[in-house]
Amino acid sequence: MTDIIDELSWRGLIAVSTDLDDLRKALDAGQVTFYGGFDPTAPGMHIGNLVLILTMRRFQLAGHRPIGLVGGATGLIGDPSGKSAERVLNSREVVAGWADRFRAELSRFLDFGAGPASALLVSNLDWTGDLLALDFLRDIGKHFPVSMMLSREVVKARLEAGGITYTEFSYQILQANDYLELHRRYDCALQLGGSDQWGNLVSGVDLIRRMTEDSVHALATPLITKPDGTKYGKTEGDAVWLSPDLMSPFKFYQFWINRTDDEMPGLLRVFSFRSRAEIEALERETAERPTARTAQRALADEMTALVHGADELARVEAASQALFGQGDLRALDARTLEAALAEVPSAILDAAEVRAGGLPPVAHLIYAAGIVPSKSAARRAIAEGGAYLNNVKVTEPDAVPASSDLLGGRFLVLRRGKRTVGGIEVRAG
Repeated sequence: MTDIIDELSWRGLIAVSTDLDDLRKALDAGQVTFYGGFDPTAPGMHIGNLVLILTMRRFQLAGHRPIGLVGGATGLIGDPSGKSAERVLNSREVVAGWADRFRAELSRFLDFGAGPASALLVSNLDWTGDLLALDFLRDIGKHFPVSMMLSREVVKARLEAGGITYTEFSYQILQANDYLELHRRYDCALQLGGSDQWGNLVSGVDLIRRMTEDSVHALATPLITKPDGTKYGKTEGDAVWLSPDLMSPFKFYQFWINRTDDEMPGLLRVFSFRSRAEIEALERETAERPTARTAQRALADEMTALVHGADELARVEAASQALFGQGDLRALDARTLEAALAEVPSAILDAAEVRAGGLPPVAHLIYAAGIVPSKSAARRAIAEGGAYLNNVKVTEPDAVPASSDLLGGRFLVLRRGKRTVGGIEVRAG
């Protein structure tokens, strides 16, 4: 088996763990069953979740058996970790729908085929949904000293910020009970999670020791942050979703392409499955030829293929090339073209007005799309030979597009020079 601890260490994926020497011995001795949990407190998974998912994948590739736990029960409460205020509780129906999506998303990344390392997918609602409050308090709650619970960093932070309800205060007991159940049912001996969950992870280790006298392990990955210190995929409206209905594959691809050179060493180690030698070669390439953006392109290709599939990657790459005159725009499907134009300056024309009066001149459209500061600047760009409509050079200052120029019957792609692209969409009001 691959020495997974050494692998995770050089990738910077170990923030904190229980005794690392003991964990290494357990992993070296044979297959270890481990789990990672995902609460459906959002409509889908994002790249913050992907850090844990891919770490689980690394363990599975090293020969160990993963359990993906979807928090059908804990998702009804929500982990207070990393939150400065009480969560808004979602309805049971909403959480159930999100849980179904999480199951589907997890199944794309772990191997559920036959074999000793075949993954399992479970929901903690299976053992928590019918649990009686008195039994829970008598059998589980008695093993949690309040002083220990209050000492957890997340609890202390929330108390200092104004308080925490019993609902969220009890979350660490529920997560600990999940570990206990998985240990009893599947001999699970390792829990993975983010470093902001460390208190919850060790609560499970402590509960298993108190109730069974067994020794189990926990390992936390670091939080992956942007240069400004905020977490990727967490800002509302800025989340990098894994589902194509929440974020188009084109936009997902562009997220990785647009990372800075300073971000690349860390992102490559955390997300890429390339070897150490390959990643270090990409880092050298970035240092020596930063304008080539080789590392960004390599990671964008790898992540898009992993999350959305090779066919979607091919469509995204075709769209990226076509936008800048290196491919056939008419070969793009409407969904991919729409997603691509959503990432550049654009304008919307009313379909009824276009039917009544025709399309405006190209100079007007270039200005309307926002890629030149004025109509006169648009006319100069045409006169100088630097204006393009659907990748065809526009030579007449008063040129007017025909309805047949509308790609998919809806879109026009405008370009000034080699790199400044804009779009027009004809849409019913």
